[in-house]
Amino acid sequence: STQSTWGQSSTPPVKMSKNAAAPASAAKPVPELHLKKKQRDLKLAGARLEQLKSKKVAAKSTRRAIFKSAEKYVKEYRSEEKNLIRLRRQAKQAGNFFVEPEAKVAFVVRIRGINGVSPQIRKALQLLRLRQLHNGVFVKLNSASINMLRIVEPYVAYGYPNLKTIKELVYKRGYGKVEKQRIPLSDNAIIEKALGKFNIISVEDLIHEIYTVGPHFKEANNFLWPFKLSSPRHGFEIKRLGFAQGGDWGNRQEKVNELVQRMI
Repeated sequence: STQSTWGQSSTPPVKMSKNAAAPASAAKPVPELHLKKKQRDLKLAGARLEQLKSKKVAAKSTRRAIFKSAEKYVKEYRSEEKNLIRLRRQAKQAGNFFVEPEAKVAFVVRIRGINGVSPQIRKALQLLRLRQLHNGVFVKLNSASINMLRIVEPYVAYGYPNLKTIKELVYKRGYGKVEKQRIPLSDNAIIEKALGKFNIISVEDLIHEIYTVGPHFKEANNFLWPFKLSSPRHGFEIKRLGFAQGGDWGNRQEKVNELVQRMI
């Protein structure tokens, strides 16, 4: 009888038969359909990479153009301001009165509702896009728009905005109209897509077009959704009286900037 020693297995080792089949070493042929799919995927990946590269180059050139135009606008605003200061000083030294240049654009805010409003005034408010309380819009000043403002004067407050007011309105409360949807102006690409054909590709271009009443003011202004402002801090004075009588409605000229600052 055989005895198993310590540390050795009691089961005998299994011997492989010489006739056992060896694993197949030859690789299976890849179907032609899989090869075509791989080639197509590689081609699409290459095209996508090229598209990304071209988009990066285009975005870089657009950023450079936006930066240059912004610098140009700053220089233009500063030179205009310096020119006005120089003309005021010359008039004062000569003992004359300096007549300020006429405003080209007004900012109109609706301050009253529609209870007891005649159909004519209601239609004029709709044409001015002032459908809700505390809505605000930019209006190009000409004989037709001034007559319309006179019709709706007891229901609106308006005046002549400065550059700071226009910038804060567009940056803080600005929304664009894209396919009849109210879209926030969070990216210059939104403006470029809608107004690129008018050479307006950034927020600074949009502000410059509004402030200077450029040739494409109508398109730029229609792109902007009517501004939805808040109730003014510390409230209104007396909405049923005109501004000249110590109330609120009507033309307040440059003092509209103070009202807008309280409503932003």
